[in-house]
Amino acid sequence: MGANASNYPHSCSPRVGGNSQAQQTFIGTSSYSQQGYGCESKLYSLDHGHEKPQDKKKRTSGLATLKKKFIKRRKSNRSADHAKQMRELLSGWDVRDVNALVEEYEGTSALKELSLQASLARPEARTLQKDMADLYEYKYCTDVDLIFQETCFPVHRAILAARCPFFKTLLASSPEYGAEIIMDINTAGIDMPMFSALLHYLYTGEFGMEDSRFQNVDILVQLSEEFGTPNSLDVDMRGLFDYMCYYDVVLSFSSDSELVGAFGGNQNCLDEELKAHKAIISARSPFFRNLLQRRIRTGEEITDRTLRTPTRIILDESIIPKKYAKVILHCMYTDMVDLSVLHCSPSVGSLSEVQALVAGKPNMTRAEEAMELYHIALFLEFNMLAQESTCISNSL
Repeated sequence: MGANASNYPHSCSPRVGGNSQAQQTFIGTSSYSQQGYGCESKLYSLDHGHEKPQDKKKRTSGLATLKKKFIKRRKSNRSADHAKQMRELLSGWDVRDVNALVEEYEGTSALKELSLQASLARPEARTLQKDMADLYEYKYCTDVDLIFQETCFPVHRAILAARCPFFKTLLASSPEYGAEIIMDINTAGIDMPMFSALLHYLYTGEFGMEDSRFQNVDILVQLSEEFGTPNSLDVDMRGLFDYMCYYDVVLSFSSDSELVGAFGGNQNCLDEELKAHKAIISARSPFFRNLLQRRIRTGEEITDRTLRTPTRIILDESIIPKKYAKVILHCMYTDMVDLSVLHCSPSVGSLSEVQALVAGKPNMTRAEEAMELYHIALFLEFNMLAQESTCISNSL
């Protein structure tokens, strides 16, 4: 929006009329008549007719030169201070020590550049949100069906219960595997595409479709009143990891390679078990997804469903040490790597730790743990874990 300068009483505009060589620019007025001083209104002006352009240019250039001198002096003082400090630091050093310091600086600079180039060349790791979107689209390991307007929506009980109070109450009334639940929604105007978008939102935190109805405040208020308002995806997934409600798989570790790949066996050969959800581990890791799909094809999954027992996956600890299991699961649910978990339970050892103690090797450093975790991530095809492990290793 523009504004007409003539509308303002003190606008800076050239005075019209009179001798063009003596024109003045009026800045404003000041009057003392209201204060009772008896002075007339004074008019302040700047006269541009008596200064030559050469004088003005000379004065401006002189000021710029003075400014440059000050800046140059300030820069020279700074560089002199740094040089003086460096000379004082190295005054008592041997030449070999100075060369070693230079090589250290050069090596650090080269590693920094290499790390930057590697980060640019590395493909973008899939986030939790993207994997959850694929989980809803491809329906890995679903365990309950929602029927809405004669359409079946296979979903995951644990995710909906963690994300939505409405579904938490609804699913608790039908705990059996593969239950079919007919949806009765009171909010008016909800059709099949909009219901699918609502489920997509519960999985990803985004509706996944452009619909003007989602901009209608009244509809959103009605939906929040009926379904409740979920937290952010990160918060709810962290709660799902902490409490493991509706878990349907346990991870066990064994040093006996003959048990690996079998789902069962002597319980004495198994170490501590960790709870998880098939939906999450299959969505984040192609290794676990292929493993679970193979069980479905061979019919082993039917036995677990009939007995209503969680699926047991036995892992070879020589490949995936048990001490990293919680770190891996934590990253699957939150997209974050927390190596402090490794040192929270010192009484719980792993095969690799025992082997290191027997061989007389010292405890692993944080960087070595990050690199070992990186190789485990490559085995599991878990790109987010590999990326975060690399970042931790580079920062140490």
